[in-house]
Amino acid sequence: MAYDGIVVANTVKELNERILSGSITKIAQPEKDELLLTVKAQRKNLRLSISASASLPMVYLREETALSPATAPNFCMTLRKHLSGGRIRRIYQPGAALSEEGLERIIVFEIEHLDEMGDLSTRILLCELMGKYSNIILLKEDGTIIDSIKHVTPSVSSVREVLPGRTYFIPDTRKKENPMGRISREDFGRLLSEFPDCLQKALYGRFTGLSSVISEELCFRAGVDGDKPFSLLSQEEQDRVYQSFQELMETIRRGAFTPNILYEGDAAAEFSAVRLTSLVAGGYREEVFVSISEVLTVYYAERARNGRIRAKSEDIRHILKTLTERTAKKLELWERQYQDAEKKDKYRIYGELLNTYGYSLSGGEKELCCQNYYDEGREIRIPLDPQLCAKENAQKFFDRYQKLKRTQEALTPQIAEARQQLWHLDSIANALSIAETEADLNQIRREMSDYGFIRKPQTGKRLRKEELRSEPMHFVSSDGIDLYVGRNNYQNEEITFRLAEGNDWWFHAKNMPGSHVIAKTGNRELPDRTCLEAAALAAYYSRACGEEHKHISEKVEVDYVQKKALKRVPKAAPGYVIYHTNYSIMVEPKKEI
Repeated sequence: MAYDGIVVANTVKELNERILSGSITKIAQPEKDELLLTVKAQRKNLRLSISASASLPMVYLREETALSPATAPNFCMTLRKHLSGGRIRRIYQPGAALSEEGLERIIVFEIEHLDEMGDLSTRILLCELMGKYSNIILLKEDGTIIDSIKHVTPSVSSVREVLPGRTYFIPDTRKKENPMGRISREDFGRLLSEFPDCLQKALYGRFTGLSSVISEELCFRAGVDGDKPFSLLSQEEQDRVYQSFQELMETIRRGAFTPNILYEGDAAAEFSAVRLTSLVAGGYREEVFVSISEVLTVYYAERARNGRIRAKSEDIRHILKTLTERTAKKLELWERQYQDAEKKDKYRIYGELLNTYGYSLSGGEKELCCQNYYDEGREIRIPLDPQLCAKENAQKFFDRYQKLKRTQEALTPQIAEARQQLWHLDSIANALSIAETEADLNQIRREMSDYGFIRKPQTGKRLRKEELRSEPMHFVSSDGIDLYVGRNNYQNEEITFRLAEGNDWWFHAKNMPGSHVIAKTGNRELPDRTCLEAAALAAYYSRACGEEHKHISEKVEVDYVQKKALKRVPKAAPGYVIYHTNYSIMVEPKKEI
């Protein structure tokens, strides 16, 4: 997946069309490596997202807002000081030097603002989109670094420090050429002929901004074998490669982009800012979009959000894993002890038979052979301690029986509690797998703290405020009936016992943790189509679909019953219910209706 210089060029074109000359009204830093700028341009408030994430760096215009921390980070405060109220004067993509334009994976914003003295000054916000080396840097007009979202110290890099007071320069691009410059046919041939590898590698190895996907596309457009070195191509083939290269560069200069995503089946395989005819010819399905921001939102933004949610929930996952393993180990030990204690009646029988037949012993015997009147008079052999008399041996067996009986009595509630806790932990893990926002995570953390799995957070008031933003999922069935799906145990409790009425229908995957689904039918009958759709949602948002819902079971059994048939279990986890009469249905899990 190529977030290359051509995609960046398309992004720059879109930003120039939509936010150039706009004023920056708000600056937020929702993540440690992400900014969200609100820009007022063309009488609209637009949100510009800038991410320096090592895995998914990108710049795009987004629709939704994001929660910000209660206390703004230092870099955010610095930007507010230097950029708030500033006007975006220029947006461009540099080449090898900051002063020239090219295809580097960098976006430069020149912003005019009034300083503390009321004088007009210029600040440069620079976004480097280079994988793990991505950064967001604020510069003075002379190139001096004011601050950056990631500091690069001498211990991290001896080549380029990114620290306040240092002079900024663009990282070394391994002597690559700027393809936006006027490259003659002779220079083009010389650059590629000097490269020992195949033509496809030579193209993205010699020119900045080109990815392997674009290099493959150039070879396809030229009708040449990209696995051959450039020097082994015929003169005509070399000319065709040069012609394809120049046509692509001219497309970029004119800004004639075609933002698109290529699908292999239903899965997004590649995206680009220009047509990828090689992949279309190979059977990929192309979908063209209006803007590159829309492409990035569809292709990357959801993946980035899920990645961040997973990163923020690593502590919960670790705690859940530890608690689950510990509880499962205790349960296994207790169940083994319980099974051993089930032998207790054998020792009681030994004691009673000794009291009955012990008179026949003269002392010193190692066993007693007698009839067991508890087993139809069959012969039984009772082991004895030769140093004890019959009465003492009998008492020894009775003592052992009483001990095992007490063990069973003590283990019975402990095993039940451990099983209940395992179910509770598994239900939290399922809620974690479908969490989509930080508010969802906060609600899960509150449940874990309420039930003693983690310590209660110190910022309780803010936590509750953010939780209000986390609501159950809402769908409308094909028959127009509202369907509600709980994201976690607290929401399951809410929709089942507060939102649902007696004649509404409740759905849940059979014998496994999962979301409650409520069909708000009121006093109407439950239509068959709505029943299938609600059951499919209950199947999808359950443990049947596996961790992160990557594994989708073919068929899942779902129980459904009217809400009035449900009973709470005293002192059980939230959302835990019992029912005795229900219907069941086998359905394929579906995420949406």
